[in-house]
Amino acid sequence: MATEILMPALSPTMEEGTLAKWLVKEGDTVSAGDLLAEIETDKATMEFEAVDEGTVGRILIEAGTEGVKVNTPIAVLLEEGESADDIDSAATAPAPASAPEAPQADAGGKSAPEGGTGGGSAPAAAPPAPSTGSGERIFASPLARRIAAEKGLDLAAIEGSGPRGRIVRADVEKASAAPKAPAASAAPVASPAAAMPAGASADAVAKIYENREHEVVTLDGMRKTIAARLTEAKQTIPHFYLRRDIRLDALLEFRKTLNDQLGARGIKLSVNDFIIKACALALQQVPKANAVWAGDRILQLKPSDVAVAVAIEGGLFTPVLMDAETKSLSQLSKEMKDLATRARDRKLAPQEYQGGSFAISNLGMFGIDNFDAVINPPHGAILAVGAGVKKPVVNDAGEIEVATVMSVTLSVDHRVIDGALGAELLQAIRDNLENPLAMLA
Repeated sequence: MATEILMPALSPTMEEGTLAKWLVKEGDTVSAGDLLAEIETDKATMEFEAVDEGTVGRILIEAGTEGVKVNTPIAVLLEEGESADDIDSAATAPAPASAPEAPQADAGGKSAPEGGTGGGSAPAAAPPAPSTGSGERIFASPLARRIAAEKGLDLAAIEGSGPRGRIVRADVEKASAAPKAPAASAAPVASPAAAMPAGASADAVAKIYENREHEVVTLDGMRKTIAARLTEAKQTIPHFYLRRDIRLDALLEFRKTLNDQLGARGIKLSVNDFIIKACALALQQVPKANAVWAGDRILQLKPSDVAVAVAIEGGLFTPVLMDAETKSLSQLSKEMKDLATRARDRKLAPQEYQGGSFAISNLGMFGIDNFDAVINPPHGAILAVGAGVKKPVVNDAGEIEVATVMSVTLSVDHRVIDGALGAELLQAIRDNLENPLAMLA
């Protein structure tokens, strides 16, 4: 029996992805562990491996197809002795009326209903293969036929996007979602002067600007995820903000000395490397603040797993430096450079950007003096770092002198960290940065 290969869930939050590239073609023989395709999730491009052996009998989803839902059939794998003709005959044979449709096997060899992995009754059998009025057969997948029958759609009026024009589920869903012609009694269009209500539809917003020159930027998976998570963060997390100025003169002098000594080894420490180390140590010094919100409980972490925001084209990543408190400045620098490079190439694995209890967002290199960062759930806090600028300050002797000062803002989840505890954490971060030599002790 031919086995359908399903769109895999390559991360815990993945609901759909882009089938970027096929690494095999129809007729190729594959074994377990062979690479089948490259799939773009909302965060990265990942390789998808075969878990069974067989021959690629048919590719159902073309390379470059976006928005492919998890568990959607993307290809058919044939066992020994089967041919592509077996796919068509199996697809056109109606299931017995007294028996439910057999569950499809996923890429991992586990059985699941064709429409998904949830429980409940078995899905209805696909209708027989349809034909045009002249008797010409219409090629469509069993799932596409069943959905079309449920929605009362004529397959002859649907254009297929699958191999050799085969109609697949996406084609039927697209046809069912097509707008119907407005009835003669349609409601009158609202006055352009009317105020736009909160939560207005995309079409309603677009209507306002239809006469103004503009470009439509389609949302990719990353931008959709960022929008959803930041909306969730601002709506559900009770943020409060703590601000401090930190003198960098001692750190800059110490950094120069270290870079002079490490230059021969090709190591150049950045101010951001010191900030990561300072935050990691502060989470150890104030362990109750090293925590995340877990819905009905707080999880206090033992290691300092620090996430750092990395801007990439079209969005951002927050790769996590695990056990950052145990690593030297040169180790942190090397690991951060590697993570940032692979983040920009969208080559990070999910475990490299998920987790952590604390995040850093540094916009100082863009000349931003200060800002308030949005907490990345389930983290308990995020540090927004501004630029170091020269300012007049009053020293301990009461004299005015010029110093390099960096403004930081700690955004805190009040469910996890109270005001006094947040202030203690920010004080520890400041102490570490203003006394950098102590961070090496």
